[in-house]
Amino acid sequence: MLFMDVHNHLPEGAGPQDVAEAHAADLRTQEQYGVRYLNYWVDERDGKVFCLVDAPDAETAHRVHREAHGLVADEIYPVVQG
Repeated sequence: MLFMDVHNHLPEGAGPQDVAEAHAADLRTQEQYGVRYLNYWVDERDGKVFCLVDAPDAETAHRVHREAHGLVADEIYPVVQG
């Protein structure tokens, strides 16, 4: 299933490079859970991050974030690619 997760607030002082490093950590962790983090977007102005992930369920997607870098999403939505 595809999910879009939303991180509503970047940690203090974090920027696009920090998000890239967190995404790389997701990629190193994801395989053991049958998850694929496909892409991410950073809204620097509003301090938000959006991640597109293929995962068995939302909790497993959260688990990868939690184990990879500890920055879990505030919201996660099932989505269908159009």
